[in-house]
Amino acid sequence: MGCGSCSSGGCGSGLPRGCKNNGNCGSGGCNKLSVFDWLSNVQLPNEAEKFLGVEVRFKGSRKEYYHNVEDLKLNVGDVVVVEGNPGKDVGIVSVTGQMAKIQIKKKLKSYEIDDLPKIYRVANDSDINKWQEAVSLEEKTMYGARLAAERLGLSMKISDVEYQADKTKATFYYTAEERVDFRELIKSLISEFKIRVEMRQIGARQESARIGGIGACGRELCCSTWLTDFRIVNISAARYQQLSINPQKLAGQCGKLKCCLNFELDSYVEGLKEFPKANKKLNTQKGKASFVKMDIFQRTMWYSYDDKNINGLFELTLDRVNEIIAKNEKDQIVPQLEQFVVNSKDQSKVTEYSNVVGQDSINRFDSKKKKKKKRKFYKRKKA
Repeated sequence: MGCGSCSSGGCGSGLPRGCKNNGNCGSGGCNKLSVFDWLSNVQLPNEAEKFLGVEVRFKGSRKEYYHNVEDLKLNVGDVVVVEGNPGKDVGIVSVTGQMAKIQIKKKLKSYEIDDLPKIYRVANDSDINKWQEAVSLEEKTMYGARLAAERLGLSMKISDVEYQADKTKATFYYTAEERVDFRELIKSLISEFKIRVEMRQIGARQESARIGGIGACGRELCCSTWLTDFRIVNISAARYQQLSINPQKLAGQCGKLKCCLNFELDSYVEGLKEFPKANKKLNTQKGKASFVKMDIFQRTMWYSYDDKNINGLFELTLDRVNEIIAKNEKDQIVPQLEQFVVNSKDQSKVTEYSNVVGQDSINRFDSKKKKKKKRKFYKRKKA
């Protein structure tokens, strides 16, 4: 959605045209890592002062915070000229007002509004044209930097280049497993491209977020659309969710464990509190039974007898398992697991389609229509 459906192609030029919603569409298609401003329609109390901090979005997922010194009337999606380091840069306003204040407090623990860099003005046609010229140089510069690094024998990968709008500075994002001495590389880049060079090392997850891609789920990567912080993902998250420890399936585009392994981890950990320990065996007159697997959300467990002559898995509900364990603790041995196996009555019925809102049957087109009989028309005989 968003950019792909805009006939004018406004997002490619940095201007949110097309949907005429100033880049603040609900789908988030125009903005990367967009924040919904739920305070935009809330009026401030009379004694409250207007917050002059603004969040500005740049290439990829980079966002910076600026001080609107001249109290310009800014909306989400406006292209503005801001203070660079050094020089001037161009970005797109992503959050304003009280929502920007919340974001700044979240990202910057201690700050003073006067210490933030300034917003000079709303960008005019000349500023946008220079900005587009700078963006057009990024791909060529990135390939030239990769060739220079390869020529110098440096074990590093330059994944992205971001030009400042005034074309005086370029930031090179790279990944490396070891410490790299890139002093000669910087000299080579300065002499070749005549710019100020800044080298910034990023991790594998940040690299994947900047490049983007499609995950195994068929959707765009979370790190490149909405994920802002990269928490540590342990292999224990897969064990809690009863997943097979297969590195090829558990690894994402970045080569690290998938971030989505943490999304449902809390639910699994909370659900596991009701289950007995996996090394707990069930004592029956037929023999001891060991745990095989479980379904946390269906609250079922599977056991098998330790005796190899008795084959088969036995599905028991969690309540039945706790009942057997409680009897074993009282030195009571149940006859066999077969009498506690889940029956069809215990299982929840699968709800099939039902015409609850008065709609037609979904298979109404399956039946063949009967052919209509042709009516015979007789000509009236002339008298």
